[in-house]
Amino acid sequence: MTTPHFAALPAPAADRDGHAWIAPALATVLLALLGPLALLFGGLSGMATDACGPDDCSQALETSLTLIYGTLFFGSLVSVAALLAAWLLPWRRRWSQPRAWLAAASLLPPLFVLLLVFTLPNG
Repeated sequence: MTTPHFAALPAPAADRDGHAWIAPALATVLLALLGPLALLFGGLSGMATDACGPDDCSQALETSLTLIYGTLFFGSLVSVAALLAAWLLPWRRRWSQPRAWLAAASLLPPLFVLLLVFTLPNG
């Protein structure tokens, strides 16, 4: 009589982080809320020049608008790259701190845009 041979399942690794999904998931949800808000308010921030005209606005306002539009363009690349890296890091305890930092870093560009929009100087 033959004995059935079962493939032994690998034992779960002792250093596997069972909570590795929390930081990237939280960052994903927050980025899904903050990203469109930053895009909406950042896109509408150009209307701050309506009162002073495009040629007579203060240099501080022009600098803020340049920072807003630059952050909207390049910051979205940074956000996506950091969030993707946070999800793709190995789910080991060794990588828990870099994963949390990358998840937090993915939120910085939209938060920076919202900060700039709500603190626009007078034209």
